[in-house]
Amino acid sequence: MNDREPYRTAIGLQPAALQSCIDAVTKRLETLDVQPIHDGPVVLAGIGASLYAAVVAAAQMRSQGLRAFALAGTDLYDPEIDAGNAYIAFSASGRSEEPARAMELRPLAHTYGIAKSDGTPISRVVKQMIATHSGADSGPNTTSYLGSLMTAALLADKAGTPSGADWHLLPKLVEQVLEETRPAADRAARLLSGKKSIDCVGAGCAYGTAGYASLLIREAARIAAQDWDTLNFLHGPMEPNDADSGVLLFGDGREVKLAADLADFGIPSVIITTRQDIEEKPNLVVIPVPRFSTSIGEAILQAIPAQLLIATLSEEAGLPVCNFRYRQTDTKRDN
Repeated sequence: MNDREPYRTAIGLQPAALQSCIDAVTKRLETLDVQPIHDGPVVLAGIGASLYAAVVAAAQMRSQGLRAFALAGTDLYDPEIDAGNAYIAFSASGRSEEPARAMELRPLAHTYGIAKSDGTPISRVVKQMIATHSGADSGPNTTSYLGSLMTAALLADKAGTPSGADWHLLPKLVEQVLEETRPAADRAARLLSGKKSIDCVGAGCAYGTAGYASLLIREAARIAAQDWDTLNFLHGPMEPNDADSGVLLFGDGREVKLAADLADFGIPSVIITTRQDIEEKPNLVVIPVPRFSTSIGEAILQAIPAQLLIATLSEEAGLPVCNFRYRQTDTKRDN
């Protein structure tokens, strides 16, 4: 069944999708054996947007005392690589070849799958499955990406030191962010419109958000984009930037000074942050979002304005629906 929605329409579905995910995953975790994840190390494997969800999730898990790290599924194609005590395959559709193959090559390992529904190819190659029930999605992924993050947050709370976050507050906060950040997201889109490339920068959980945003920009708006760890960006990658390129930053730390410096250099920049004390100036648009009690919650909230500004860029490019021009035939499994 085709459940693809136009990109901007799917962005608006995310509050309800998150609530559905919280309800379904909370119930699933009542019977899920998380001891192998608790014991660690745990390897989170994905590809595309799901790899960036794994990067966010691994950073959150480490902050809760779990030994976790993210790898592309292809890094696990050698079955002799003994990287972890447990493996979690992230695949929004449940059909991605690379994380499925990585799990398939480890029939004796503790393996888990996270996808938007049961009965997918991923579910047939893992020992335990968690369906996010995030519902209808778009191309590029919106609801399924946030559903993966929400699932990882709930899983980290059960397997690691509890975060203390009240996740039931998040759907309403997402609804609030959708409404309140729309004007700033439109200003940001105008600032970045027509740029030859856009760098996306963040650290920790926000490094995964930067990766997700760069993929959205490439898929939805067909603009060259790249993700960077914040401090790595300072060590040379920022050198090509000028008035014809842009930078999208996520975070409250070194990203704040970097955004101001870039703007002063004449480089159009946008920062999505929980800081409420940053003023806009020429070449700098600031998009504040509410502070949440855990990094993965903030990653969810910070993804929203990035989605909105990229939706505007995609519509300006005449691409309200993302249809791949160069789709490959060996990236998805049918069974």
